[in-house]
Amino acid sequence: MVIRWWTKDLNVSAKFPFARDRVVEGCFWVLGIYFEPQYSLARRIMMKIMAISSIIDDIYDAYGTIDELELFTKVIERWDICCLNDLPDYMRLCYTALLDIFEEIEQEMRQKGKAYCIEYAKKEMKRLIQAYITEARWFHCNYTPTVEEYMKVGTLSCGYAMLTTVSFIGMEDSTEEAFRWATSDPIVIVAASTLCRLMDDIVGHEFEQKRGHVASSLECYMKQHNTSRQEAIEELLKVIESAWKDINDACLDPIPLPLALRE
Repeated sequence: MVIRWWTKDLNVSAKFPFARDRVVEGCFWVLGIYFEPQYSLARRIMMKIMAISSIIDDIYDAYGTIDELELFTKVIERWDICCLNDLPDYMRLCYTALLDIFEEIEQEMRQKGKAYCIEYAKKEMKRLIQAYITEARWFHCNYTPTVEEYMKVGTLSCGYAMLTTVSFIGMEDSTEEAFRWATSDPIVIVAASTLCRLMDDIVGHEFEQKRGHVASSLECYMKQHNTSRQEAIEELLKVIESAWKDINDACLDPIPLPLALRE
């Protein structure tokens, strides 16, 4: 169903030729989160939001001009279909798809008496977009932030916090308290976001730099501390080790979530 939506309804290869085709990769990734049959709705929701987020990421990283990106950010912040005509064609298509996905989810959740979850998901999507535009501004100005500046934004732009919140949608055990917890920057999500960002930077920064991208944590560290790439990697691996410890510590404390969500 999601593959058909991606290839036929969105027609990504023709309408967004600059975007990476990661839908199959995403399907496998989502199965790693929950494979049980009762989570089929949650998987479909998660997969669609991951897919549209990937297109948006590529718009900010590799395709849109800074003026277009500033406009796109304002439109998403307003979250209003009336803003549609302000956008260039490719952004209009993407924005329509984003609103359609959330409208579809809201209708399904309303039937289950859980329409409240949509506002939490929108909030996290908007935070993700704000991180994207901050990185785009840095790249446009050829600005290399400090590691501290970068991590405040990079731990959001990796998308882990947004996807954690979205992963609760469609799960029968999810409650509004769970969404409040997920969107309050708990240490376990911050630590997991740190892992996600730094590991992605270490493995993929060469590819990102080739296609034009804001300085990664590696470049930020190297410039700030005047070190080699290898020295920067070694220091960032220490931060990763510390993040793992934070996750382990958080798992030892009672997390205010139903068991299915904690797992």
